[in-house]
Amino acid sequence: MAGKESTGKIFVGKSEKPEELTLRLANRHGLVTGATGTGKTVTLQVLAEGFSNAGVPVFAADIKGDLSGIAEVGQPKDFILKRCKEVGIEYQPDQFPVIFWDLFGEQGHPIRATVSEMGPLLLSRLMNLNDTQEGVLNIAFRVADEQGLLLLDLKDLRSIVTFVGENADKLTTAYGNVSTASVGAIQRQLLVLESQGGDKFFGEPALEIKDLMRTDRDGRGYISVLAADKLMSSPRLYSTFLLWLLAELFEEMPEVGDPDKPKLVFFFDEAHLLFDEAPKALLEKIEQVVRLIRSKGVGVYFVTQNPLDVPDTVLAQLGNRVQHALRAYTPRDQKAVKAAADTFRPNPKLKTAQVITEMGVGEALVSFLEDKGAPSIVQRCLIRPPSGRIGPITPDERRKITGDSPVRGQYDKTIDRESAYEKLQKKTEEQMADAEAQEREEASSEGGIGGLIGTIFGTNRKRGERLSTGQRVARDVTRTVTNRVAGQIAADLGRKVGGSIGGSVGRSIVRGVLGSILRR
Repeated sequence: MAGKESTGKIFVGKSEKPEELTLRLANRHGLVTGATGTGKTVTLQVLAEGFSNAGVPVFAADIKGDLSGIAEVGQPKDFILKRCKEVGIEYQPDQFPVIFWDLFGEQGHPIRATVSEMGPLLLSRLMNLNDTQEGVLNIAFRVADEQGLLLLDLKDLRSIVTFVGENADKLTTAYGNVSTASVGAIQRQLLVLESQGGDKFFGEPALEIKDLMRTDRDGRGYISVLAADKLMSSPRLYSTFLLWLLAELFEEMPEVGDPDKPKLVFFFDEAHLLFDEAPKALLEKIEQVVRLIRSKGVGVYFVTQNPLDVPDTVLAQLGNRVQHALRAYTPRDQKAVKAAADTFRPNPKLKTAQVITEMGVGEALVSFLEDKGAPSIVQRCLIRPPSGRIGPITPDERRKITGDSPVRGQYDKTIDRESAYEKLQKKTEEQMADAEAQEREEASSEGGIGGLIGTIFGTNRKRGERLSTGQRVARDVTRTVTNRVAGQIAADLGRKVGGSIGGSVGRSIVRGVLGSILRR
């Protein structure tokens, strides 16, 4: 399909004039909103295709599977040809370079992160921990760091939390109170997280950001599509993962200022999940990342139904807007319509709030940043059709594309190297071995009279066999009786040797002979 990417702009649709997104200003972020079924996914596909043609890699979550069609050639259906005629372009079917990803490894390459990379703040949000429990989790991370224990997967995290709980009395003085209740709550939430698929997400090999920054041999940007239909059953995992990915981009990518085109464009679909019930500290982090990641050359585009889903502090930073139809059935809907209308630069020819409720499928109000960085006057626009297929691809087509992927084999096999779980397990085994060795030493020392008495009291056992509770009690009784018998022997021998001196000598002789019995 004819586009304007070669001129530094993406052709999105037509109002009274061509509506174009300037690539140089695309890292000023954007917002695509509208009710279900009004065309948000098609608009997202149009933008992704435009960025790919311009050599800009794209990352997008595919909530319903519809975005996957971008990997296959589009079909000249009647409604597509009609829309092309209305916006004044010729339809040119195309397909785009795509890498499919899936946290569960079922519909694409597995995508993973380590527990350390996620960090205690995001993990606390993921597990819905309160402030006290988050404090204990921070202590666990601190202890792991100080003891050189790698936290890679969930069993590592479970092990270090268990270690902190078992050593709470020693750690409380240095780090603060570690309650058994908080440790138990974290362990329960880890089980919930594991049942939601977290055990597949946390681990190695972890995703390398450079694999989201690829271009093909023709210079077009790869579109990384995350299969999110199953992931949406765990919305907190979905939103936390995307926020982690955004934070990783922010931390790893260098400062580039305002390039001629973005280094990467990140589409955050179902964006309301990111902000729902988010604590203040997390909202501040999101706001900071969105504000500063622009200078890294990354454009972030939030896709959601209602502009009220996005906090004002974030909404103010989204310069490029596409607003599909909203329905004003309830007071909240009416408030959303008014809020959406008020965010646009007014057009004296349009009653913006009224138009928002009247638009059909594939229509939108658009306002893109102009050359000087100011938003354009809002216009009612017909969105162009995408060049790729509209709708999902088949499982066979997906498998073929994944099999030809440039990252084939790189992430498909899990790596489980030595980390906190293995080291703490080894430490526990060594402690158990030391305890058993000490018991064997004690057992071997209980010979002579002690062995005879031990036979009577039932404390004898095979070498290396651990004592039961009853046997430990019997052993203590044996030692008491042994001491008394030895003392009696010493006294009798002393009397025979003669006087107080003889008693002292006698006791010394007996201690030498029975030293192994009396040893504690």
